[in-house]
Amino acid sequence: MTSSTERPAPGHPALGHPALELPPEDRTLSPHTGYTRAHWEAAADGLLRAAWRWSTPGRALLDLPGRPSGSGVRSDGLEGYARTFLAAAFRVAGAGGADPHGWLDRYADGLAAGTRTPGRDDTESWPLILDHHVQGQPMVESASVAIGLRLTRPWLWDRLDPGVRDRTEEWLRGALRHTPAPNNWYLFPYSVAGFLESVGRGDAETARARERALDLLEGWYRGQGWYADGDSRAFDHYNGWALHLYPVLDAHLAGGEETGGKEASGEETGREGLPTPYGGRLREYLDGFSLLFGGDGAPIHFGRSLNYRFAAGAAVALGAVTGHTPLTPGVSRRLVNGALRYFLDRGATGTDGLLSLGWHGPHDATLQHYSGPASPYWASKAFVSLLAPEDHPLWTATEEPAPSEGPDRVLALPAPGLLVQSTRADGIVRLHNHGSDHIRPHEGESGVRDDPHYSRQAYSTRTGPTAVANVADNHLAVEIAGKASGRRRIHPLGAGQGDGWGWAASWHRPVFPSGAPMVPGLRVESVTVVRGRYELRVHRVLGAPAGARVRQTGWATGPEESVRSALHGLHGWGSGSAGDSGDSGDSGDSGDSGEELRAPQGTAYTRWALVPRLSGEAEGTALFAALATLTAEPGSAPLSGAVSEVSVDGDTVEVTWADDGSRTRIAFEPLAVGHG
Repeated sequence: MTSSTERPAPGHPALGHPALELPPEDRTLSPHTGYTRAHWEAAADGLLRAAWRWSTPGRALLDLPGRPSGSGVRSDGLEGYARTFLAAAFRVAGAGGADPHGWLDRYADGLAAGTRTPGRDDTESWPLILDHHVQGQPMVESASVAIGLRLTRPWLWDRLDPGVRDRTEEWLRGALRHTPAPNNWYLFPYSVAGFLESVGRGDAETARARERALDLLEGWYRGQGWYADGDSRAFDHYNGWALHLYPVLDAHLAGGEETGGKEASGEETGREGLPTPYGGRLREYLDGFSLLFGGDGAPIHFGRSLNYRFAAGAAVALGAVTGHTPLTPGVSRRLVNGALRYFLDRGATGTDGLLSLGWHGPHDATLQHYSGPASPYWASKAFVSLLAPEDHPLWTATEEPAPSEGPDRVLALPAPGLLVQSTRADGIVRLHNHGSDHIRPHEGESGVRDDPHYSRQAYSTRTGPTAVANVADNHLAVEIAGKASGRRRIHPLGAGQGDGWGWAASWHRPVFPSGAPMVPGLRVESVTVVRGRYELRVHRVLGAPAGARVRQTGWATGPEESVRSALHGLHGWGSGSAGDSGDSGDSGDSGDSGEELRAPQGTAYTRWALVPRLSGEAEGTALFAALATLTAEPGSAPLSGAVSEVSVDGDTVEVTWADDGSRTRIAFEPLAVGHG
């Protein structure tokens, strides 16, 4: 069983949070984390206090230390202002305007200085908002500025000099007049327009921005509460902290504005007073997403922008605040408290109190080119929880166990092509990816670099992917002439679940590095079946040329961690297994035995890592089956004893499980997966 005290996992000692003056724990109301609403207020104050040490004299920019983003240091300074403003706005609005630290005075000063001469190369001026491919990052930050102003209107906006209000409007309208990136960015001008309309400055331009964003959002909705992040198949944390957050928060704030500040109840409505679908979609999303937090509080390590950390809990908090959630208040608080404490206990703030660029601490491989020193402060979105007042059930109900702390769970999500597997014994949640690839429609597969945050077969709450220059974990590669293939565009084939088991399937076209041979007709079809802690991975390779090899890797783990990775060949590989504490069971096939490879750059969880790998030969059509596991359960049995029999008949694989004699059958022509 996992500990309910939210202590760091072995190998990850708590670095503490010296810049955060947190109140005493309350283990009666919060038996799992000890955190209360007061901890959230204190965390917000501590993060703001540390960041404001780096402001310019006029308070328009927060130039945090560190390497600049691709947008440059001036844009980074605006990012520091805007993203911390979001935390301050939730903090003050949640306290009914009480601002004991005077945060809003600072942001008012910065607003006046930053908008005085936008675009000028001086100490304080904000950069202009231009098209996303020219100077687009300020458009992202405009949404945080707009939401912050909307949240704090009575205490900030309404008290500004009229000239500052006019200048601020003109700067914000740059977001309405320029082209966003073709994804969640359209919700930034949407949020700007929502603010302008809320203060009586709406017009045809704001109406167009809002209509355009909502039209696109409808096209991106794929079901089960999941939006794609643009006209692609990118499903990740942006679904919660952007695509759900902006429209649901907008409707919630509009309801409060229309009712004199009282919380809106029932189904939210749009500007025309008509019901909108966004709250219901958030509810459906949280029904599954709530399982993607481990027993230690960690969110699933999957997708880009992971340095936003506990922003992963923003959708959970928003659901609790608005009432659009299937979760009890005690479960909601368990999840948001757990995520916040998980990162604070593992040194996310460092000794200077600043959120670092990384996961636990600094970690370059986690980052994208657009990440700058202030980027992690999108974590401020989690402070939407503070919109729930002290007497709200989110803060008064006793914490309950997270979904991952209950019985073993399997959840199939056919809409995004994902399969979720959680085990109570170790609190680990695993996400098997058969549908999210982050490749835009106009991009050719061969021209896209392998992205470890999307291309791997599986992700978890206790491991991260290896860096792109290291051996790829959780990957099946076809190797031709010494060149190993990558997995780019993922084509989902389906997903489903039964009692205690589930499956997901996809196919991809192996893509080779520049200059390597491209093989017409080469295709890999993959099926993952999970039950308990076991992952049955079966692949059919079609069109493999003579001399081709196939390599399957497992989970990347470090020697200092308590979590263990194992990979065992069942069919098509050489004899042996890899990474199972000495397990060397025979797959029944001749050829190479398994091996462990090093990943010197490690992962977000470990300084360096070991990755188990199986190898086999392929020509024409070939079937491969392997059993994998990631576990922290003490005394878990070797994988070699988990399966008692494997039979292959043409394009069909049948596995008999040793524990109860049940059988899993996977057929590829046509695709059919059964268990019983």
